Amino acid sequence: MTTKATIIRPTPAAVEKKRARRRKEARPSELMAAAIELFIERGYAATRSEDIAARAGVSKATLYLYFEDKEALFKAVITQGVVPILDEGAHLIDEFTGDSSTLLRELLTRWQVRFSASPLCGIPKLMISEARNFPELALYHEKVAYAHARKILGRVIERGVARGEFRSLDQDAVVELLIAPLLMHFIWQHSMGASGCPTVDPTRYLDTHLDLILAGLATQPQPRS
Repeated sequence: MTTKATIIRPTPAAVEKKRARRRKEARPSELMAAAIELFIERGYAATRSEDIAARAGVSKATLYLYFEDKEALFKAVITQGVVPILDEGAHLIDEFTGDSSTLLRELLTRWQVRFSASPLCGIPKLMISEARNFPELALYHEKVAYAHARKILGRVIERGVARGEFRSLDQDAVVELLIAPLLMHFIWQHSMGASGCPTVDPTRYLDTHLDLILAGLATQPQPRS
């Protein structure tokens, strides 16, 4: 004699409770997404907390359950949005076994693709326009995001020099030269580019930039005495 298994189905109340819990867990991400969209569209100063809450589909009171104020929300965008993408570059360095020129090209290409596909690439333009009025936010971005990116790129340069692939140059200057055109592309994308002004294809732009930089970094033969 076989016993038929009993299927226990969750009650509607249990299903709704589980759905509500998932919704609650997703709200910080939804609020951060709404915040960065509005910061880029209107600027930091012109974006109100209630605007962010409305864009995320929640009340202003709900926003304050997760974030103390608008500044805390901006900082969360940096730590939970920008930094993880930068950290992908650090993980790539740890795992990469090829030459440093290929590593540098792969790292910057990944950053360009990841940021270009996200509203996060509007942050450099936002910082330029708002830094004078909100220097504490500019300094926070510099310390947590920009300095972190410079450190990661510095590791690639150090790797190349140690392996005899790159010339030993001023590392700080090289890192700035590497990152500045990428930032300029993001700034253009959210300023002149957004107004319909022509811009170079981002892939061709980065490839050409790296061709020039890597040619300059390449170890040169020692001149004969």
